[in-house]
Amino acid sequence: MINADKPQLWKQDIAASVDYFNQWFINFAPETFRKARAETVKQVEKTFLAANDLRDLTPSIESLRQRLQRLLDGSKPAAERNRLGQFATPYELALEITRCVKSVAGNDLRIVRFADPAIGTGSFYSAARDVFGPERITSAIGIDIDPEVCAVARDLWTPTGIDIIQGDFTRIIEGDWQLPTPNLILANPPYVRHHHLSLEEKKRLQALTHRLTGVRVNGLAGLYVYFMLLATAWMEEGGYAAWLVPSEWMEVNYGAALKQYLVTHTTLIRIHRFDPADVQFGDALVSSVVIVFRKSPAPLGHRVEFTFGGTMIAPRAGECIPIERLLSARKWTVFPRCGEQVPEPVEETEPRRVHSYGPASGGEKGVTLGDLFHIQRGIATGSNQFFVLPRDEAEIRRLPKRYLRPILPAPRSLKTTIIEADDDGYPLIEPQLCLIDCDLPEIMLRDRYPELWTYLQTAEALGVRNGYLVRKRTPWYRQEQRDPAPFLCTYMGRGSSEKRPFRFIWNRSRAIGTNLYLLMYPKGNLACLLEEHPETAAEIFALLQQLTVGELCGEGRTYGGGLHKIEPRELARVSAATFVERWPDLIVERQELLLYPWRYGDANDPSPGAGADCLSRRCYHLIIVGSVEARC
Repeated sequence: MINADKPQLWKQDIAASVDYFNQWFINFAPETFRKARAETVKQVEKTFLAANDLRDLTPSIESLRQRLQRLLDGSKPAAERNRLGQFATPYELALEITRCVKSVAGNDLRIVRFADPAIGTGSFYSAARDVFGPERITSAIGIDIDPEVCAVARDLWTPTGIDIIQGDFTRIIEGDWQLPTPNLILANPPYVRHHHLSLEEKKRLQALTHRLTGVRVNGLAGLYVYFMLLATAWMEEGGYAAWLVPSEWMEVNYGAALKQYLVTHTTLIRIHRFDPADVQFGDALVSSVVIVFRKSPAPLGHRVEFTFGGTMIAPRAGECIPIERLLSARKWTVFPRCGEQVPEPVEETEPRRVHSYGPASGGEKGVTLGDLFHIQRGIATGSNQFFVLPRDEAEIRRLPKRYLRPILPAPRSLKTTIIEADDDGYPLIEPQLCLIDCDLPEIMLRDRYPELWTYLQTAEALGVRNGYLVRKRTPWYRQEQRDPAPFLCTYMGRGSSEKRPFRFIWNRSRAIGTNLYLLMYPKGNLACLLEEHPETAAEIFALLQQLTVGELCGEGRTYGGGLHKIEPRELARVSAATFVERWPDLIVERQELLLYPWRYGDANDPSPGAGADCLSRRCYHLIIVGSVEARC
């Protein structure tokens, strides 16, 4: 041992060793540790400031609430809080939202009757007391379904005059409770997704919401949509509300009814969408939005302030949008225009044309990818871990080749965008994977292919047989049927304004794709073009590669942490103008088809004299602008 016989150096050696280890740890510790360490330092600094450098050790109610909130969060598994939709609002964010409401309400809220239908431990109530002052709050009510949370809220806030009610807000509002009518609602409703709601509960909520608001809510809507509508029906006419909710309702079909209601029944004042990469809740990867409105119909010519990124006080972009524009916009996440400064509302004689983050919708867009491709999700196997095997393992197990199909790996494992094939049609990538897909009845399978039968018997012990998809199939090892798609698009990914989250794949193999891909099958005249000129596949792939981040993300949807998804119908809405520029004959105008059908052949006379070209002989459909199809 170095310096073992020199005790006078031991102290110096120990100090040097500790310094060396600390330096190594700081340089190479995981990023999560470094972030946690930085947050802890900030919290300690705040504690010292709040306690006047430990001279005043009497905690405020708010500081005590935050400590109790952390204890409550730590006492429940993340999965349980996710199921219940319990994600506490950070106090700084609650303050920011409350200050925004006070600034837009002005003298309308000289007297405050506060309510929060999902109060939790009282983050918004605490913020309301700090911003408006306790003397202006003449009544306050808070409701929460969780008895433990309600107990904490009562202990903290009952002395201040608030009435804390433990129960389900949607049932309380449905019953005979004599609740005071609030003129201020600040809330972060439970983010309970629709698949956590039973069919009976959905029907009850839909009927109740329709009775109180006249709105028919789509069954795919989360619980927070019902909370917003029911609480707005409860609040006083002319009252103000601010809601912190996921932003998904702004860009999906089930949010249409809520958007229509907000535009026609309230005066939308401000919608601030946080950058998806800036997650507001550390334990919930959702992209958040704050909605501020007044319960009264909007005046003629009213504009809504849309802001994005940064904070509500200092957003990165902003724009004032006429409500007429909102009524016609399919997605609200296209507002504001990225990179714009927050403008002052001005009087204009006619609405401004708003540039969307993505292509125009409807008739403005013309031909779309859906006119040229049949697009659908890849197959759901029920258990990729069981049904998908490495090809060499399947050979070792002597599984019959006739019941194995080449299949692509997950996108994260696919390092190329052009997939070549070997002589058997398998992709020339590593690893080569195959999918078990057999239609033989179990009795025949056992007799003819005992090796495959033996492998399938292990599914019971692994729990595969009890899977939702598997138990509904006959036989249970028979897969969805898909032809190999020549082009694919990844279903989800992370990206930014510079980095495209979705990848297009040119598949020259016989491999099919799982539901992590969208399968793109050329149809109509594009299919004819490929049949006549197979070399054009390279050009088609190049045009797909040229689609911009804005075009793709403008049609898809964005989640917290920068995760993007795009469904088949959303990809189908992306403009295909570049395809038509390259091959104008892909499109036949409807009027020309109706006036001059003989130019495109007679369905009953496929002879050369009746239009012997690809349009008349081989195409089954002519693509018409406006998505009209005519059989030739």
